[in-house]
Amino acid sequence: MNDSVSRRQALAERLEEAGVLLTPRWRTAVESVPRELFLEPGVFLPAEGGRWRPVTAAGSDPAEWEEIAYREESLTTQLDGHLTADQVNGPVAGSPTSSSTTPVTVVDMLEKLRVEDGHDVLEIGTGTGYSAALLCHRLGEDHVTTVEVDANVSTRADAALETAGFSTWAVVGDGLLGHPRRAPYDRVIATCAVRRIPYAWIRQTKPGGVVLATVGGSWQYGTGLAEVTVARDGTAEGRITGRSSFMQARSQAAIPVAGDLSARTAYADSERRAELSPLLLEEWMPAFLAQLSCPGAQFARATASDGARLLHLFHPERESFAAFTEGGGGWTVRQGGPVPLWDTIESSLAAWQDAGTPDISRVQLRITPKTHTYWIEGNPALRWQHHL
Repeated sequence: MNDSVSRRQALAERLEEAGVLLTPRWRTAVESVPRELFLEPGVFLPAEGGRWRPVTAAGSDPAEWEEIAYREESLTTQLDGHLTADQVNGPVAGSPTSSSTTPVTVVDMLEKLRVEDGHDVLEIGTGTGYSAALLCHRLGEDHVTTVEVDANVSTRADAALETAGFSTWAVVGDGLLGHPRRAPYDRVIATCAVRRIPYAWIRQTKPGGVVLATVGGSWQYGTGLAEVTVARDGTAEGRITGRSSFMQARSQAAIPVAGDLSARTAYADSERRAELSPLLLEEWMPAFLAQLSCPGAQFARATASDGARLLHLFHPERESFAAFTEGGGGWTVRQGGPVPLWDTIESSLAAWQDAGTPDISRVQLRITPKTHTYWIEGNPALRWQHHL
């Protein structure tokens, strides 16, 4: 038995112990698909100073490479939309733009997809191709279509899938709004996060079919895994099954707020004591609620020259802000622009606390061609409707 086979079996054991690997057919897929093939030409591992250390398959001892491949973590495979590990010789700075998601998350989503033999599946976001390979093993390559917007990423994924023995339907294009071949599908799964589920995905799913996607705002946390079932009238309804974290889909990713934050918040329309601490926004469920209350808002942290914490909310599209300063045992908030960001978010957070701080899994969701509606049953104040 070679090391890769034993590592795959060990991975399956860990996933089963973690409670995410539940069925024999998916266990067989995990034990059969070599994850290391889908990490070539290499990965970036975190290094000191917020930099990234490149590790390549060709430049590593095989045992070391396989050990990295089967770690319980997401592995960054691309920086800044173009840079791969084989293109640099030492630590570099950059922002991750493609990765191989941790197997716990991948397998958990695949189990929740509840596929059956003969189902046709559309995967949004091929990435490294590992998820597509697991789907191909489970359903057969003729039943899997995978979409990727990055041609370079798609080329590497295609090569890895071919090496692993699969030849699936791969489409390079806009996976959010495009119309891939073979629609309609029994299942649609997204391996990227979106602000809202595009109605094109609902339209391409059969009645009774399921769409599984991570939804939220532009934050890297405070997002949830939505599972909705498509009805015959073209609507879809379901719920948030729990926390989930993926890179933002590129066509929906927000440009981070940068520059002189003090200049952006120089002219406020109002100032008051905050009734709730803005530090709540560093917690998962409050962050999710904030993004339901003010879609498009961004949360930013900074430090003043005297070392004091500064927290900000910005809504670039609505030219609005909320700036928080700490003192006197609480927080002061200054707000500017047409949207009172903190008033709106604070109201939702207060209603959530009054309701007993329900978990993210209590959130329900309904999608129509024109709206997304979220709510928590029994709490009229915890209801949000987003118009498309």
